[in-house]
Amino acid sequence: MAKVKRTQAATRKRAVAVLERLRQAYPDARCTLDYTNPLELLVATILAAQCTDARVNEVTKPLFKQYRTAADYADAPQDELEQAVVTCGFYRNKARNIRKACGALVARFGGTVPETMEELLELDGVGRKTANVLLGECAQAAGVVVDTHCGRVARRLGLTRQTDPVKVEQDLMKVWPQEAWTIFSHSLVFHGRAVCQARSPRCSACCVKDLCPFPDTAEGKRIAR
Repeated sequence: MAKVKRTQAATRKRAVAVLERLRQAYPDARCTLDYTNPLELLVATILAAQCTDARVNEVTKPLFKQYRTAADYADAPQDELEQAVVTCGFYRNKARNIRKACGALVARFGGTVPETMEELLELDGVGRKTANVLLGECAQAAGVVVDTHCGRVARRLGLTRQTDPVKVEQDLMKVWPQEAWTIFSHSLVFHGRAVCQARSPRCSACCVKDLCPFPDTAEGKRIAR
């Protein structure tokens, strides 16, 4: 197979082709956390760190019924909230971050979730990944959401060589059309879960195999993280 060109112009062109394929393969690609408002999504994304979305959705079903406002979380006893989220892992830190973030919402933002990157990053437990999820889902502002799946698949596809999520985000912003930032992120996540898995990528079933610099090779399989 001919070596895939890696100039930025060629990478941008290939990225568009990759998105078209992935959109056909995963027409329902979306944020898989269950929520009905920005506060619920904020809490869910904090809980989702190093935890599956499926597990988070199980935990948040009763959680969202018990705690309905930012003040509810901020005023909750630490041990009570810890027990409510214990199965999400790292529950002490997550409970603490939720309480502090919601306390900041009450004190500085009238109990509502802000809609700018700068303000979101002021909240405990909120990094660029969480902020981009909130902006893309609730503020209708495109953002590149780099989780482990997105970063891994982007590296395997030669869209970035970086491992730091912030640097991956910056690279992907250069090669993806801005209006596609959010949906491209979700599409890569779906592909990473279904086909381009960390330990055993299913290259033979890959819909973008011909657009991949390392299709079904030892080198491609090593670019897992």
